[in-house]
Parts: sequence; C-alpha cells; structure tokens
Amino acid sequence: MPGREAVIAKLKRHARRAAGYSHSPYSHFPVGAAVVSESGDIFQGCNVENASFGLTQCAERSALITAIGAGETPGSLTALLLYTPGNTAHPPCGACRQVIIELMAVDCIVVSCCDGSATPQWTRTGLLTDPFLPEVLLK
Repeated sequence: MPGREAVIAKLKRHARRAAGYSHSPYSHFPVGAAVVSESGDIFQGCNVENASFGLTQCAERSALITAIGAGETPGSLTALLLYTPGNTAHPPCGACRQVIIELMAVDCIVVSCCDGSATPQWTRTGLLTDPFLPEVLLK
C-alpha cells in the first residue's frame, strides 16, 4: 500500500474523532473506526450500544456499512483502523472479522491503535483463518 504510514496516520485521526461520537452508556468503552477505499475516500464509524446488547453496533461494522451505503463496492476497501482510548489496542470482535472478510479487499490491512504505542496489524486471512464465505451458500 503506497504511503502506508501516512494512510494509517490519517485513518487514526478519523477513527479517534469517530470514537468521540460513540454512544456507549453501558460499557463506557468508546470505539472509533475508519476505512479507506481504493479511491482514497475515508468513511468513519463508532460503536452504538443498545439496552438489548445484541443490537449493539460495533465501530468497524458501522464504518464498513457507511462505506457500502455511500456506493463503495465490496472488495474496494483497502485498510481499516480501529481506535480505543487508553493504553491497550483491541482486536476486532468475531462478528466484525466476518464482515471485514466479506467487504474488504483481499490484500487489505486492519490496524488497531490506542493512546499508547501498540499498533497490531492483521492481513485479511490473519484475522479469520476459516471464514464463512458467500461461495459456500447454496445457489
């Protein structure tokens, strides 16, 4: 990815801003995410909790769904970064990993960051080694 560090820095600014919009009254754990498309457009999202916890929306899925809703096509999203305040960088949850596999580019990167220096990174296959893929659905 050309200018990978610059892209990561830009995504971090967007994800950090998005975390400020988080609605997390139950966990008090704001999360922001930003995703970039092949064209360089950036889409951000935040976690939105609900008293019925199963209806809570993660920041990663929020950003991805925003990108798709804006006209990006599955496979055109090249990098996703999630930000959590504090000194621990957290990985995406399992549901987000499945959505990342289906919507992001095959050669994408996923980065987690925090206020500390930790920035773990994953490839698409490193996130979920045996995903449920659309091609396994009955036609």
